[in-house]
Amino acid sequence: MLRLIKWLILLIILGGIGLTGYAYIGPYFGVDFTPDKAEIRTPVVLDAD
Repeated sequence: MLRLIKWLILLIILGGIGLTGYAYIGPYFGVDFTPDKAEIRTPVVLDAD
C-alpha cells in the first residue's frame, strides 16, 4: 500500500512539473493562453438609505 502511495505522489509531482513546463514552453509551439478581451458594462443601482 505504501508503494502505491509513493507512485501516486510521484505522478502528481511529475504532472505538476509537466503542466508548468507546458505553460512556459507552449507559446513557442503556437499555443496562445491569452484570454479574449471584451469590455462589459453593467449598470449598478445603489440603494442607500
